Amino acid sequence: MTARSFMDLALKQAEIAETAGEVPIGCVVVRGGTVIAQAGNRTLTDRDPTAHAEILAIREAARVTGSERLTDCDLYVTLEPCTMCAGAISFARIRRLYYGAADPKGGAVDSGVRFFASPTCHHAPEIYPSVGESEAAALLTNFFKARR
Repeated sequence: MTARSFMDLALKQAEIAETAGEVPIGCVVVRGGTVIAQAGNRTLTDRDPTAHAEILAIREAARVTGSERLTDCDLYVTLEPCTMCAGAISFARIRRLYYGAADPKGGAVDSGVRFFASPTCHHAPEIYPSVGESEAAALLTNFFKARR
């Protein structure tokens, strides 16, 4: 499968999240070309402010692999990760990060605090922005437009 194919799976998770009334963000974790974890946002459903798609997928991937270190895993997420999620990606030692839409307000990779460029960051993944960007951005734009 290609990076775009995995991002399409993350977009499906975002759509599932949206159906549940959540902000449409989806994530998949891939190891050896196989999806080992996937999730959409569940902050409202779980009543948990940390239930971002990335956090949930990383937790599942750690459970599946039996390790908190996901050094041979790649993470695909539809929106640029926030500071909390960037921290989790770093601590999990994710190998590569692919994200869809940039998040100028809340992102922490290429926007905001630029977490991975910080001298206190222990591990920075390879970063591939803008994969499936237009679809991810459209999902979010339409979601928030419908709520205004």
